[in-house]
Amino acid sequence: MVDTLTFSVGGMTCEGCSGRVRDGLLSVTGVSSAEVSHETGTAVVQHDSVSKDLLSGAVKAIGYTVDGEGDEYHWKDGSVWRQSASNTKWCLIGCSVGEFGTLAYYSASGITEGLTLYSNLWYFYALLPLLNGLATSVMLETFLLIRGQMDLRNALSTALGMSFISMLMMEIAMEITDLLFTGGSLGMNYFAIPLMLLVGFLTPWPYNYWRLKKYGVACH
Repeated sequence: MVDTLTFSVGGMTCEGCSGRVRDGLLSVTGVSSAEVSHETGTAVVQHDSVSKDLLSGAVKAIGYTVDGEGDEYHWKDGSVWRQSASNTKWCLIGCSVGEFGTLAYYSASGITEGLTLYSNLWYFYALLPLLNGLATSVMLETFLLIRGQMDLRNALSTALGMSFISMLMMEIAMEITDLLFTGGSLGMNYFAIPLMLLVGFLTPWPYNYWRLKKYGVACH
């Protein structure tokens, strides 16, 4: 006998989230179909005598809530640490392209030489690497989501929504590290690159874990 169960799922923000919830439900023995919508926040499941607790557990296990309830939050989920590390890695690659490229241009062109430390013009040039890094990271995130079969509009919106705070934390941490090596001069110190990458990765990683574990937000 096939039964139908409908329940609300919280934390979904895109088609990628819907797909993960759908796959989680379909992995439960006895489930014949699952229709999941991130737009309405619902899941409609057809199953053969599967308890709601079992279905709810499958959804909660991947970081989403069911009818407003989720698993107890903790920092010990190795699979979430690995997934959030992968998300952070792609964010780091995107951020590094814009920030490193801008700082390298400063060094090569000499455009920032002689700037008064912490003057208005210094702050203007200090802000540009952050903005360029954010732009290239969003572009890369959007490309990855489109490759995952998402349309451009949703991909861009998702990339901005799921990663902006993470990217900003990353960008600020990397530029501060570079400034410590250069003594406040705006340019690229190539000896600082390994440490910049390390700091840039570690700074937002716990935040990305939290977002993924608590809300299931990280869609590539």
